[in-house]
Amino acid sequence: MHAQQIIATHPHVRGSTNDALIRCIEACYDCSQTCTSCADACLGEEMVQQMTQCVRTCLDCADVCLTTGQLSTRRTGSNERLIASMLETCEEACRLCAEECEQHASQMEHCRICAEACRRCERACQEARRTFGQTIQ
Repeated sequence: MHAQQIIATHPHVRGSTNDALIRCIEACYDCSQTCTSCADACLGEEMVQQMTQCVRTCLDCADVCLTTGQLSTRRTGSNERLIASMLETCEEACRLCAEECEQHASQMEHCRICAEACRRCERACQEARRTFGQTIQ
């Protein structure tokens, strides 16, 4: 990804980036894509009716991660409280999705991979939130 490079060029950042937030942005976009793919794979399973909650949870998580990545990327007039709130919401969405996918992980590889991506994103959001007070760039 080019998140580090492009955000560093922003006039309000001037090369001084929050590396934890950059990692979080990348994890959010990765998790969004992974959750979307997992939901689609769940729809392809023979037991699709039993996967309804997993599909819904993955799609919800994908949307939250995408939005969090987008809001966290914007630097002009960024609102630290709003971003911190989104990071906290993203943590929760990722935790819930990981828990749901972990229930199916032993039978479905796509759920195992999705749960891993969600846990990674959850941790990245936590780490990024901890930096707020130091810098938001």
